[in-house]
Amino acid sequence: MPRRPYTLSPARAAALRPLLDALDAALDRRARLAADPVELPRRYADPGDAEVAALFAASLAYGRADVFKPVVERVLAAMGPSPAAFVREFARSPEPSFFAGAIYRFNRPPDLAALAAAAGDVRARHGSLGARFAELLRACGGDGALRSALARFARELRDAPQVAPLLAGRGTRGLLHLLPDAAGPGASKRWNLYLRWMVRGPDGVDLGLWREVPPAALVVPLDTHVHRVARVLGLTARPDASWRTAEEITASLRRIDPDDPVRYDFALCHLGMSGACPVRREARRCDACVLAEGCLSAARAARPRPAARTEARRTGSARARTS
Repeated sequence: MPRRPYTLSPARAAALRPLLDALDAALDRRARLAADPVELPRRYADPGDAEVAALFAASLAYGRADVFKPVVERVLAAMGPSPAAFVREFARSPEPSFFAGAIYRFNRPPDLAALAAAAGDVRARHGSLGARFAELLRACGGDGALRSALARFARELRDAPQVAPLLAGRGTRGLLHLLPDAAGPGASKRWNLYLRWMVRGPDGVDLGLWREVPPAALVVPLDTHVHRVARVLGLTARPDASWRTAEEITASLRRIDPDDPVRYDFALCHLGMSGACPVRREARRCDACVLAEGCLSAARAARPRPAARTEARRTGSARARTS
């Protein structure tokens, strides 16, 4: 029997909004940006440079930020002052070993070369990555349009004519990891992160460069931190980090802010990433949290334990008999 989609009640949404607003207002953005990959594309004033830099930063944003960010910085430094100009020229004369030494877990220099050439090819044919994605989103339309557009966008990049020669002998697995298929069961966290950066804002975190894509269409970039915090806030009860879970959390957030459902993503992610929301409840931290009134974990901790309830009933009965 299919599971009914979870729906956040209007009353719950109304109760959570001021708490999430307080969390967002209290966030030290400067400190948290230093621990976030969005810091890297924010260094570029030109929108073309920023969208290319962001594609690399988001594609490599798996694992620990303090480990992958230096790799992204090395790649961007190799591109020179204008990543957009670099990928345009690189697509004309690609070199598989150009990023020699830039190795991160599953990915090797030929994967990065293929990504650079693919980005240059799409920009050459459509003017910008944002213009092409907006075109695909309009073409997909209807329910699931964002996911379908992302799947087609990723496929176009992976199928760029320069890619196969660059990956000869290497295989396509590394590029598929950098540019995953959004039509699969996974949450496509890095794709949704890239879209959040490009579409929302500008607001001191996100860049707001792709104006043709409405923020209301976005899906939350679901990582382990956002998933855990979303569960304790009652935004979802789903235990799996899947696209369906990301959609369910987004639907709950849309009840709170219909026009900009992922506006709280940065604050929620860094609440978990920073350790301010611990994996196991810690009274000192949890009781001081601005979300404490809406936290289901805090509510459970406040309930009397079964033994305490039994003792309370027994004490109450004894008092009744003696009165």
